[in-house]
Formats: sequence, C-alpha cells, structure tokens
Amino acid sequence: MANKKSARADGKIEGQAPAPVLPAGADLPTHYAEAQGHGGETHQTTQDAERTLTTQQGIPVADNQNSLRAGERGPTLLEDFILREKIFHFDHERIPERVVHARGYGAHGVFELTDSLADHTRADVLSTVGQQTEVFVRFSTVAGNKGSMDLARDVRGFAVKFYTKEGNWDIVGNNIPVFFIQDPIKFPDLVHAVKQEPDRAFPQAQSAHDNYWDFASLSPEAWHMVMWQMSDRTIPRSFRTMEGFGVHSFRLVNAEGRSTFVKFHWKPRQGLQSVLWNEAVKINGADPDFHRRDLWTAIEGGDFPQWDLGVQLFDQETADRLPFDHLDSTKLIPEEDVPVRIIGTLTLNRNVDNFFAATEQVAFCTQNIVPGIDFSDDPLLHGRNFSYLDTQLKRLGGPNFTHIPVNAPRCPVMNFQQDGHMAMHNPKGRANYEPNSWGPDGGPRENPTIGYRSFPAEVQGTKQRIRAETFADHYSQARQFFISQLPVEQKHIGDALVFELSKVERVDIRARAVSHLRLIDEGLAATVADGLGLDLPEPAKAAKPTLDLRPSPKLSILSNGPQDFKGRKMGLLLTDGSSADLFAALTAALQAEGAIWEVIAPKIGGVTLDDGTKVAAKQKIDGGPSVLYDAVAVLPSEEGVALLARDATAKDFVADAFAHAKFIGHSAAAATLFDAAGVTARDDGFVPLAKGKDAKAFVTQCRALRFWAREPGVDLDAAPAPAMA
Repeated sequence: MANKKSARADGKIEGQAPAPVLPAGADLPTHYAEAQGHGGETHQTTQDAERTLTTQQGIPVADNQNSLRAGERGPTLLEDFILREKIFHFDHERIPERVVHARGYGAHGVFELTDSLADHTRADVLSTVGQQTEVFVRFSTVAGNKGSMDLARDVRGFAVKFYTKEGNWDIVGNNIPVFFIQDPIKFPDLVHAVKQEPDRAFPQAQSAHDNYWDFASLSPEAWHMVMWQMSDRTIPRSFRTMEGFGVHSFRLVNAEGRSTFVKFHWKPRQGLQSVLWNEAVKINGADPDFHRRDLWTAIEGGDFPQWDLGVQLFDQETADRLPFDHLDSTKLIPEEDVPVRIIGTLTLNRNVDNFFAATEQVAFCTQNIVPGIDFSDDPLLHGRNFSYLDTQLKRLGGPNFTHIPVNAPRCPVMNFQQDGHMAMHNPKGRANYEPNSWGPDGGPRENPTIGYRSFPAEVQGTKQRIRAETFADHYSQARQFFISQLPVEQKHIGDALVFELSKVERVDIRARAVSHLRLIDEGLAATVADGLGLDLPEPAKAAKPTLDLRPSPKLSILSNGPQDFKGRKMGLLLTDGSSADLFAALTAALQAEGAIWEVIAPKIGGVTLDDGTKVAAKQKIDGGPSVLYDAVAVLPSEEGVALLARDATAKDFVADAFAHAKFIGHSAAAATLFDAAGVTARDDGFVPLAKGKDAKAFVTQCRALRFWAREPGVDLDAAPAPAMA
C-alpha cells in the first residue's frame, strides 16, 4: 500500500523528510547581529585564537573584507601580502581549465574606428577614423566547468583583444556592467560560494544552492548584481544578442597629459534578446552547445555579428557630482546621466580553425593597456590586474604565453626577457641586459616620447584596511534596475528568485535573502516570500538609506530589442502533403527578412509537398523541439496532422511554443494538433497562414519576438503579489 502523507498534531507530515537542523549559532531570520564596516560590508569576527583566520604562513588576519590601500579611495598597495597570497592561491586551484570562465567560445574579427577620440587619448587605436584593428573575442560563462551547458543562468564573459600598432589592448568585460563585490580580496570567496559545493561536487553551473545564497545574503554589496543575475540578462538568446561592458572606470590620457574617465560599452546591432527559464532548461537538454552553434553558424553563413563600441566620458567634476562612487564596481553610471558615445564597430567575420589553439589558449589580462589608456583607482580592477597575469602563468605553463600565436602582438616586440618554459623567441646577440655599452648592437632602448607613461594622479593617505563610506549604498541602484524593467521582466526576476531560493535547504538563508529584497522593492519581496511560503522577515540592515533614483530605460532588454527578425531562426513543422505554395512564400519572406529557417519533419529524410516537391529536413521532430527557434510555423497536411496528433514530441513542440509566448503561424489543419496538445485558447499570437501573401505579414509580426500578453495566462508564477499591510 502506498505511503500516504498525513497531518500530525506536531505539524509534521508523515512520509516527508524533516527540515535540516540549523547549525549551532546559525544566523536566524530575525537576527542580524554581524558588525558592518564603513562601506556596509559584513565582518564576522572572533576573539577565539583557535578559530582565527590566518594566511598560509599562519599569520592572523584582522580584516578579510578589505585590501590594503592608500586612503579610503586610493589605489591598492602592492605590499598587501594577504591579498596577494589569497588571490595567488585561488588562481592556482585548477589545472588545466580556467578557474572561472572555463566554458568559452571565440571568433576572429575586426574593429573599425568611426569617431576619433584624439582629443581625449593618445592611443592610436582610438584616434584615426577608418583605421581597422584585428581583434579576437571570447564569450564565456563564469561558474560552470568546461563541459557544462551554454544556457546556464550565469554572467557571460565578453573579452576583446585588440592587436593594435602599439601592442595588445584587452577589454576583459562581462555582459553585465556591475559586479558582485567591491574588493578583490573577496573574489575567491565569491567563486568558492557559487561553484559546486566542495563536499558533494554539485550543483555545477548553478547558483541555486545554499552556499551561494548564504554568501550573497551576508554580502549587501552583492545585491545590485543579484538583481541583474536574476533577470533575463543571464539567459541570453545568443552571444550575438547581448551587451558587453568593461565594468570598471578607466582613464583616457591625451597628448597633453589631460585625463578623462571612461567606461566601455559594446552595443549589439542585432538588438537585445533573452530566453525564458523554462525554455533555457529544455534547450540545455536539446542542444547544450546552443550558443556555440549559433555563433559558428551565423559567421559561416556570412551573417557577421556586429557590436558598436560606445564610451561614457566624464571628468573628475562630473564624478564628484554622482550620487555614488564611480570607483565602486557594484555601481553603473546610467546612460541618461552620461550618454554613451558610439566610436566604432566590431565585426566578427572568421571562425577559429582550431579551438584549442585559439579559444582555449587565448590569454586576456586587464593590465594589457596601450599608451593613452590608464587605470582608475577602482580596487577591484587593481586586484584583477594582479590576478589575471598570475592565472595565465599557471594555465599556460610559464611566462612565454605571449609566444602563442593568438596572444602574440601584431607589432614588433623587443626586450631582454629570455628563456623560460616554451620560449619561442630569445634576444639575439651578446647583450641581454641594459644599460649596456654595445652601441647599435646593444638591443632596444626606452623611448620617452612614445613610451607608456602612467597618469600622475596624486596619491596620499593613511595606509589602512578600510572600505570607503562612498561604497556603502548597496540598494539604490538595485532598486533602480528593478523599476527600469517592463512588468513581464519584473515578473521574471521574481520567478528566478523563487526558483533559486527554493533550491536552498536552510530556511534562515532564504529569509535572510528576502530581507534584502525589502530594501529594493516591497512588492518583489512579498512576491518572493509568498512563492517560498515564508512570512516576510524584517528588512536587512542598510549601511545607508536607499535612494529613489529615476528609472533608466536602457537597463531593460525588451525596451532595447531588435527592430526586425533578421538573424533569428524559425522552425517549420512539415509533413507529407504540406502546401508547397505556403512553404515557398514563407521561406521567401524569411530570406527577404534575413532570417534563418529549418524544416522539422517526422523523418530526417524530409517530406514530399503537395506538388510533389521533396524537401529535406534539418531536424527530426524528436531532435528539433520548438525551444530551438524564435518562432514556429506549423504547416501539416490533413493526413499528416493525424499522425502528429498521436506523437508526444509533436504535441510538446506546439505546447512549448505556446507556453513560451512564441508567435505561431499555422495552416488550418494544425488545429487538430493544437487540440491534441491541449492548446485550445488561440490568441493573437496565432497567425493563420492560408495564402502565400499571409507569410510576409506573419514574418513582420515575428519582429516583436514574443507575444508577451500570453504569459500571465500560462504561468502560475504570474499571479500578482499579495497586497502589503
């Protein structure tokens, strides 16, 4: 007899595993006793010598939240041995794949400058309009291992290597303009928390587990990034449809030595687009290489992806007026406040001919800058400058990784560095040092005229471990991001938070996470609490009050989507006897739009249309689910639909397309399949295709990408949050 669950007097349910016991001293939902520093960061301290955190050399650590810098907002100091040891050990934890950004995909391309910044920088690559510079770009996920899937909910790396006349310049960015942490000393903790839990080695490529949310709920600075992470930005439709950001503030320095702050942006000409979470899960099952295949196919087909490079330029006076600190990597500068100026275009036009030689061995370093570009005092940027070089030494075997072709500068390289592991080039002649007295045979010399010079920023302050109070506002921009989303996007953020936190076993961690949401948006907090079956906890402790910043429409994906269906893919479900006229008209309309189409059929051999034309299939119905397409057309014959209506995968094809709010073109016969799949409510997202002229109108309608009005009727999570008392 089945073991039925039954209620008991003590509130427990028979047949259900008990909730995990909280560890002794666990932070309960109503208890927020951790000390906070000047920047609102959490400090967990002890007076017990047996429990004191130490370095690898056994030296006690007084502050594990802040690196050593000159003054509150000054640069990070090289003497910080605690930071260096921590990052050094972290960088060497994996061999041979990258610790983070292990799963990546790259392509070759070219950057063309269209607007000179010569007034702001002496960098040649940004000065001569019309100049083309060779580039290599690598896209990646952050948390997953090399063999993980493409559609994980994760931040995407967006790294660009420019092979300039003055040396290699790397913009090592992400598809999100902010980051989780403010100080690099916390990077190993962040990555340890989000990676698979060490005792069980799962889950990988996921943040939906206790360790990550425990860390995030104890790190107020992370919550702006958490909002981006829970948005559709972390499940992009394609590498081609996501933005890229340099994240940090850098400096441009012109020939007169004048400095201008800059933030870098990559704007996709294909428009922004993401997928739904339920769709992402199914894509990972149907094609775990979905993003890789998409980029490869687009380039091979001559549909070269393009991004415009934009810059936000601002001076110290503007920086001082901002309601936040631009040196804080958890903050962005809204484009409405400092507009993005487009200065050039990146085009990816060539796939790699060997994945390992290029994509796997390419080495990006934030420290790779050219004359006319310099660093700001962003502490996270300084930590990355140390970390990336060290990482390449570990991964690629030694200091000569620039001898690998994908990393080699395209300009002359002359120095006295020699030998080492895998040295391909050594200085010739007798002199391997300088200064020397060998005259013309003595090798290269420094050049005060064109050589790199750092901007002479004034640096002063007490040597200390401290977080600047200007870094202490953790919720204002998180709120701004949320209110800048369209309602359906806000719903997706709530859905993602409920899903992620439902995978967290400890109730106190769930409650602590929701407590931060109350400082971002009370309606969102109520929705998530309701979805988790929680009572609303008390709000988290905020180091500074949350400001009511105005919405920034540029932060919304749907407000910045494409204007056409170009580069998108439509799935055509056909059977024997499908209309040849409809097929010809629809494929012609898609070709005119610049879209891609694939035929899905009961057999991979294809179908025979009603005029006797044979059409090959790209996918068998079992291997071509609708999640692989941006829109679908269901065009069976009367005889063919009778067979499809008995097939579970065919019914899934239309049911998923309906559930994912896709536009569905259809012949009259398709109604039988819709009814069999339980899709009985046909809305305006269903477009009848009776004659050839209907095809163009259908493709035009597909430019909207989704029929979002359908979603509230097909998703239980769409219920509005309960009213606040």
